Amino acid sequence: MDCHIDVRFFPAPPDLEGCFSSFYSATFTVPGGERVGDLLQPEWANLRFFAGDRPDAHIPGSDRLAGARLTATGPSSLPVHFELGSTRMWGVGLFPLGWAKFCRGPATEMANRVVDGERHVAFANFAGLAADLFDTKADEKRELAKLIACFRALNRTVPDEDRILSIHAALVEPAVANVADFSEHTGLERRTLERLCLRYFGFSPKVMLRRQRFMRSLALFMLENAANWSEAMDSHYHDQAQFVREFRSFMGMSPGAYAAREHPILGAFMKERARVWGTAAQTLDLPKRPWLAAKSA
Repeated sequence: MDCHIDVRFFPAPPDLEGCFSSFYSATFTVPGGERVGDLLQPEWANLRFFAGDRPDAHIPGSDRLAGARLTATGPSSLPVHFELGSTRMWGVGLFPLGWAKFCRGPATEMANRVVDGERHVAFANFAGLAADLFDTKADEKRELAKLIACFRALNRTVPDEDRILSIHAALVEPAVANVADFSEHTGLERRTLERLCLRYFGFSPKVMLRRQRFMRSLALFMLENAANWSEAMDSHYHDQAQFVREFRSFMGMSPGAYAAREHPILGAFMKERARVWGTAAQTLDLPKRPWLAAKSA
């Protein structure tokens, strides 16, 4: 089933920088009143507000969510299966610092969960925004202003902010290959690193490094249309057998099965994100974008 996607990405304002991967507005048009399905790859927490058809979504091993105006996901190491029809959407990708500032409870409690954001306590701060975000007539500028105003009103000081940003920066560094490297780059003892990762990132340091390695490989495959997975496989994998095991762990299927699927939404979305934003997936984003930091200095 074809799906036309019109998407635009917006940076967070300088006073909220480091909290979000991006704000993005998207319109999905599916012909004939049909619905189209796809898989979201592992990612950080996300808020997705809908005006129009509301998706069905689930993560393997969890209940199916249907009809939510605000679909909220915690940090994930598994795919989100979803199906939707023609709709408008605003998405907000929450970095770990954004989770610390704006969500309630430890990130690990929401890992690999998709919930109705208007009903779940972890996302209670955004229930009013879900009801108020969309105007009768589409107006991106006005809607973006509402999003930013909501987060500015919620913004607060987080005691662990510097350590969260340090962990995040080390995580996206390809040279960080194992937990010992991770600890060295952050200057944190392993037990402290583990505690902070679970609290704000949702997973242990080891799982997050595995996810980064996997996502670098998946993003390269999706963008480059590689002839085979070995061309996209991250250099930190020992061999192809290890990569296949990791792929099954994160996506619940083999690399070949994934490549054989249609990706009507994610394929186009990742390519457009890479073109205008510089990275194909939010897990590969730097916690602070150098050009924005320089601009705000």
